Formats: sequence, C-alpha cells, structure tokens
Amino acid sequence: MKNIVIFIFLLISLILTSQNKQGLYGFSELPQSLLLNPGEKVEYEWHLGVPFASHIQTSYGASGVTLRDIFEDNQVSFNDKIQRAVSNLSDTDFFTLNQQLEIFSAGFKTGPSYDKDTYLSFGLYQETDAIVYFPKDYAELLLEGNLNNINRVFDLSDLNLRGELISVLHFGYNKRVSKKLTYGFRGKIYSSLATISSINNGGTFVTRPGGNNFFQHQFNLDIEIQTSGLKSLINGSNSDPNDNIKEFRRNLFFGKNLGLGFDVGFTYQFSNQWSMSASLQDVGFIRHSKDIENYELKGNIIFEGVNPLFSDQTENPSAEGFVEAIAEDFNNLFDLEAAESKFTTLRPIKFNSSLTYDFGKENEKDCNCHNTYKPYLNSVGLQLYGIKRPLQPQVALTAFYYRRLFNILRAKITYTVDTFSSKNIGFGISGHIGNYNLYAFADNLLEYQNLANANSISLQLGLNLIFGQK
Repeated sequence: MKNIVIFIFLLISLILTSQNKQGLYGFSELPQSLLLNPGEKVEYEWHLGVPFASHIQTSYGASGVTLRDIFEDNQVSFNDKIQRAVSNLSDTDFFTLNQQLEIFSAGFKTGPSYDKDTYLSFGLYQETDAIVYFPKDYAELLLEGNLNNINRVFDLSDLNLRGELISVLHFGYNKRVSKKLTYGFRGKIYSSLATISSINNGGTFVTRPGGNNFFQHQFNLDIEIQTSGLKSLINGSNSDPNDNIKEFRRNLFFGKNLGLGFDVGFTYQFSNQWSMSASLQDVGFIRHSKDIENYELKGNIIFEGVNPLFSDQTENPSAEGFVEAIAEDFNNLFDLEAAESKFTTLRPIKFNSSLTYDFGKENEKDCNCHNTYKPYLNSVGLQLYGIKRPLQPQVALTAFYYRRLFNILRAKITYTVDTFSSKNIGFGISGHIGNYNLYAFADNLLEYQNLANANSISLQLGLNLIFGQK
C-alpha cells in the first residue's frame, strides 16, 4: 500500500508543467504576445481571436524524475525504482502546472488617422496554475516506516502546495510614444473558481524508545490548508457533474471570490537593429471570502501506542471492536479544526526581458517605401524569464533565432536552460493566409523520440483574424 501511494503521487507529479512561453514572447506579429508584454510593438490595425481557439496551451514537466525512471523495462524491481526516485528527489524539487484557454480576445488601433499610435485590447481567458514541492520527509516516512528510523526527526514543513483555477477578464493599453519607445499596461479582474493552498507549514515527527510502551511517538504540528470553491463541490448535495460544470460557468464572470491585478511592460529600440523589452505580469491578489473551508492541525501530541493486555474496554470484547476502539482513540489525538476564515492569495508574479539584434535586409525591390516596418528578415537574442514561487524563484534563460519567410510565414527556434532541462530546443511557426493567422509552438523537440525520458513537453497553438498586418 505504501508503494502504491508513492507511485500515485509520482504519477500525478509527472503530468505537471511549467508556464514559460519563450516561443511566444517577443513574437510581435501575434496578438497573444501582448499578454506576455503589454508594451510589445503592434504591427497590425486590429485583431479578433477565434473564440476558444485563439490560444490553447497544454504541456507537462517534472523536476528530478521522468516516466522512464519509474517504468523502464530493465532488471531493476519496481520497488527499487520507487526507492531510487524518492532518494534522488529533494524537498526543493517541484512540479508545476499551468494551462490556459483563451475564451475570447480582440483589439484595435486608435488615434489620429494619419498616425494611429494607441492599441486597445481586451479579452477573457481561463487559467489553471499550481505548484507542488516534493514532500521528501513524508515520502520517506511512508516508504520506510518509522521502525528503522528511531530518533530521526521528520520535517513536516516539507508540505508546500498551491493550486487555483481562475478566469481573467483583462483590458490592455499599448502606446507608441516614438520610433524608439513603446509601453503598455493591462488591468485584470480575477475570478477564482477553486483554490487550495498549504504553505509555510511547520512541525516535526519523531519516534523514540518509550517509557510506558516500546515506543513513544512525538508530534509537533503546525499545518494549515486553505480552500475556496471546493466546499460546495465536496460537501454539497449535488452529485451531478453537469451541475458542477454549470456552477463553474457562472463563476467565469465575477464569481464568488474576486481580485485585481495588472501587467506592465515596454519595448525600447536603441538603433535600427538593437532593441530590448521587459515586462511584469500578474502583480495582483485574490480575496477569498465565500465558499471557504480551512483546516488547521496544531499542537504537541505524544502517543505511546496501545497495550491490548490492559485494555479497559468492556462493552465490546471482540477483536474487531477492540481494533475500532484503538483507531478511534488514535484519531481523537488529532484535533482537525475546520474554519471559514477569509484569506488572500497573491498571484505568482512573472518577469520577462529580452535583448534582440535584427539583421539581413530585404532586397530593395521588395521594400515598401511607404511602410515604416523594419525590412529585416532575421533576429537573434536572449530572453530571461522568472516567476515568484513560495520557496524560491524559478528562472529560465533562452537564446532564440527568428526568421521571416516570404510574406506569409515567420519561424522561431529557441534553446532554453531551466530547472527541467539544459537542452530544451523549441520551434514555432506562424502563418498568415489573407487575414487568417495560425500559429503553433512546441518545446523539448529532442525528447519527442522518447517522451517517457522527457522532463517537460509543451504545446501552444491558436487561430486569429488579423487585419492591416504590415
């Protein structure tokens, strides 16, 4: 049973992912790049995202372990693989999840007819974001038990997780101040559909030789789990999944628990060929005040086991009744308090920055002298990404090459070094046929020949209508 529990935990961890979008960042021909940097340059008049298809992201990843580590067909037993995986992971290894679905989006240029220098955009997207740190001491206690770990102090602070399902209604403002500077701002209204959070936990567990029995188990507990949006689903009388889906739909627009946030960014053109950009995303919070259920487990507890020879039980002398009484006494040791206290969660702030060099001019015969768009076919550069997480920031560095092919295709190749991999090669392509735009990006292409050996795989794609593209 203990192996099965750990196996299930590892399997769940392996379907989680990161939310770095290095292929999409700086891809100014795509409206979705404005979600990563509201100060991105805009080279089109207006756009309309195809509902539920303009941006779809799906991916998975895991730090420190792969599916091959668990399921490889070799001479190593399954139990030994589990033991090895738990030994190799540390309490700073993490598993993250980010999924996005853009429900609708649109934008248009405004300003003087001879020089429209402002772009207004708006939309609604659904997002799932979660992080789970590997609870190493919990896993080792579950795998090894405490009999072989007498006097070892297990750290209960290893439990750190946060997950939320939200919708985001946003309004963006993009301003081209001059040929060199463009800046932008995006306001956001968050609507939380479901949240679970358990961070900053503390406490210890240790087993020592006992005085009144063979062993004495000492618990020092300081654990809290906060939830919103889950109480009505778990404890409610509604058993029809369709009704739960309807409840989620109602909460997409201004649901039970709301919050505010913003993005800010800019692009600066040093010269005709050198430019830089930077942005901050999701500087904000969500206030949880409805459909709340929090759990606290705190205090110092000493448990010295049971002695069946000196039981005071007289009402039910059967073995089954005796075991039930023991289980009830043990459960009564832990006073799990449920409360409905309001709480606030901060959104995970994300940072992006890039330095870009453009080169390779088009032939003069292909140039449009009335167009201010730079006639460069290639770009190379570096991008830095970071996200604030409960224990420590996650950082990634990407080198990229961009190429404009003919008048209808643009391609981008990326090489990323992050916590998951040091050889993450990605590729993206964007095609323009008339006013239709279709794009797709994929990461970690070297691992597609054996997905079981990949720490992360991601895919993004979308379909837009873009008008007035330069």
